[in-house]
Amino acid sequence: MKGLLIAGDRSGSGKTSITLALSALLAASRAVQTFKVGMDYIDPSYLTGVTERPCRNLDGYVMSESEIRGIFSHGCRGADIAIVEGVRGLFEGAEALTDLGSTAAVARQLNLPVVLVIDARSITRSAAAIVRGFQVFDPDVAIRGVIINKISGERHREKTIRAIEHYCGVPVIGAIPRMEEMGLAARHLGLVPYREGAQGEEFRGRIDLIKRVIGEHVDLDALLRISGEFEPPAEESPLHAMPDAPDLEIGVALDEAFNFYYADLFDVLASLGARAIPFSPLRDRLPEADGYILGGGCPELFGPELEANAAAREGIREVSRSGTPIYAECGGLIYLTDRMVLTPGSADLEEERTYELAGVFAGEARMPARRKLGYVVGTSDAASPMGRAAFRGHEFHYSSVRLSPTTRYAYRLTRGSGIMDGLDGAFIDRTIGSYTHLHPVTSREMLAHFVACCRSPGGMKRKAY
Repeated sequence: MKGLLIAGDRSGSGKTSITLALSALLAASRAVQTFKVGMDYIDPSYLTGVTERPCRNLDGYVMSESEIRGIFSHGCRGADIAIVEGVRGLFEGAEALTDLGSTAAVARQLNLPVVLVIDARSITRSAAAIVRGFQVFDPDVAIRGVIINKISGERHREKTIRAIEHYCGVPVIGAIPRMEEMGLAARHLGLVPYREGAQGEEFRGRIDLIKRVIGEHVDLDALLRISGEFEPPAEESPLHAMPDAPDLEIGVALDEAFNFYYADLFDVLASLGARAIPFSPLRDRLPEADGYILGGGCPELFGPELEANAAAREGIREVSRSGTPIYAECGGLIYLTDRMVLTPGSADLEEERTYELAGVFAGEARMPARRKLGYVVGTSDAASPMGRAAFRGHEFHYSSVRLSPTTRYAYRLTRGSGIMDGLDGAFIDRTIGSYTHLHPVTSREMLAHFVACCRSPGGMKRKAY
């Protein structure tokens, strides 16, 4: 099979739109497996939507090299081509003097050729200097082609291509015109998860526009020629090895409000003997299950619907009190509080609104609040449903959660903010909610402890509510 990585010279270079379009165009005739460098949910939702194969994340700060290789191998099974989208600039990472967590590190670890996307607005010969600088900065990262973006006309295009190919010795396989419509489409799609927007005609039209423009200005045959070739995986990764049959069921909140999940979650749950039962806190009653997972998302956009579904809210509160394990992240944490308070500026509101939620944790969520974005490092208390473990993850939210002073916290963070003062993972009995997002492969031990709680006495399967 073939494989390549699409990287940018900086954030905003256009690599996300280009990767989306190229993946969609190739998926018309091939099985395309996509990956996203970094801990992110939005971009993977699009790559999943246009290829109909679950996009998987690769992150060198959170994951070990063996975990990255295992996830890559698992995802590539049955694919004809693997396309990896980078994060930020090619060499941006968690540190200034190492490539830890960078796109470049993933390209080198997986031995993937790189297509570098350059924001060429207002430059021609200088674009060659940028490409050349990237080439010599780390010669072990193989830049095999270039796509120039935001080209203003034929003269701009011709001079930039000529300079890059002359000074850098790599082909320019695409030149994307600068179009206001492209910028608007990219900004809109970058803010709305695919599941939330896919039902809208305007939304689909923006994706079609990006596909059409990029399809007309990138040479797909040249892209395939510079892609690397490698043997497809013959054996299943031990990280995802499947048991004979599942012996318990875990309800997973999955709808427009809660959809921030890494694709590997469902595979890891299955490998632990648990079958995921999707349900919607927006419209469903709580299903019968041995435990529940409430992922992240945008509950602030669906306050009236979440409040109106009293059966789901009461069901979650009741199973928590009865000892059924519940694990919640970010949006799921918000759902477990007494109420959500939206102040002007949140969800386009002009006046404050309050919505009643599940009431598992005494306290409230408020938004908007100061943005929290970045990696998290911490340890988990043995008393929690996630067990004792060291972990790495990330947090990304514009909300704050204010809980009762008597609240117990399972996570102690050495990096990241958490709910308050480096404390995260609020828990009561066998329910835990955190701002920390964990990746299910690198935190498999914690997920296994949660699944074990679902099997143990006190985690008896509850009837549907």
